[in-house]
Amino acid sequence: MHDAVLYIEDGRTFYGKRFGAEAETSGEVVFNTALTGYQEILSDPSYAGQIVVMTYPEQGNYGIAAEDFESRRSFARGFVTRSLAGAPSNHRSFESLDSYLKSENVVGITDVDTRALTKHIREFGSLRGIIASASKSQDELEAAMDRMPLMSEVDFAKEVTIREGMAWEEGANSKFSARCPRVLQEKVSIVAVDFGIKYAILRDLRDTGFRVQVVPGTTSAEDILAMNPGGLFLSNGPGDPEACTYAIEMIRGVVGKLPIFGICLGHQLLSLALGAKTYKLDFGHHGANHPVKNLQTDKVEITSQNHCYAVDPDTLPEIAEVTHLNLNDGTVEGIAHREFPAYSLQYHPEASPGPHDSLFYFEKFAKLVRARGHYRDRGESQ
Repeated sequence: MHDAVLYIEDGRTFYGKRFGAEAETSGEVVFNTALTGYQEILSDPSYAGQIVVMTYPEQGNYGIAAEDFESRRSFARGFVTRSLAGAPSNHRSFESLDSYLKSENVVGITDVDTRALTKHIREFGSLRGIIASASKSQDELEAAMDRMPLMSEVDFAKEVTIREGMAWEEGANSKFSARCPRVLQEKVSIVAVDFGIKYAILRDLRDTGFRVQVVPGTTSAEDILAMNPGGLFLSNGPGDPEACTYAIEMIRGVVGKLPIFGICLGHQLLSLALGAKTYKLDFGHHGANHPVKNLQTDKVEITSQNHCYAVDPDTLPEIAEVTHLNLNDGTVEGIAHREFPAYSLQYHPEASPGPHDSLFYFEKFAKLVRARGHYRDRGESQ
């Protein structure tokens, strides 16, 4: 018996069974093609404001594990599956997916024809949707949709960022084996700007040898430079990059003064700061199987991606070059400044779908920082 409905703004409806929180939710509907990783997806701040549809049929079969969270809580608005596992099997699991969504107040709907839903999104684009009780009338659903803001009208990065700065101490090797080579024997301080940063990124930065200071996404260039860091990291995050005008201004004030490395939203913001423009993709890139060609090495990396916007290569200024291209649709996946040590990737090297195709970019960042000779933290040699 279906007791829930996913209503799409173009009028298409998909019925299913509710699980997770007993509530109503709304957001932009996107699909993810990864075979595993629902916990990381749900706790990735980049999914703020979105209802995530998993194309792989069964979800929840390995439960929820304490080591696999990517942030302090779940940021996705809703979760859509074809089938929900009733009894998770995993020695690391401490609760079920259903229980986790309830505790995080995230609405789920299962028994949905996710193949038809995915094909609908591919044809008509990422549309807004509402998960509600199946008893809701068409008029009630349409009225709720009319009250829902457009994604471009909300600055989601400002919503998910931390409110106060913090030092990040944990490396991946504290719970797993170390993945990134420790390039820096000295502990060089860098600033990581949180627009929705994932824990896996922070762990890899730490394992590379950095002392990591995380700051809110609204931090100014003056405040960052006053910290005397060896480099600047620009994190992933949700929403329209053009809404983050404060971040674009900050980056313009730092380019040429510090080595810069950006991932996902950080890549888009660096591009905007250099003078390029971004545009919204029809249905975005969300999955762990996207082939990307490194134009500098002619090698192909299998990448994990989660973004709805892309950089327009025709608007990149002469001072920047395209370094990576998506082999599925030819979109820009990486850029680099021609004069200063600043580069960025649209995809997520820390997610390791390759599994280690792209981890060397953390090593590259460390080498750039080391080359600049910044080995000072709070005015003391390390």
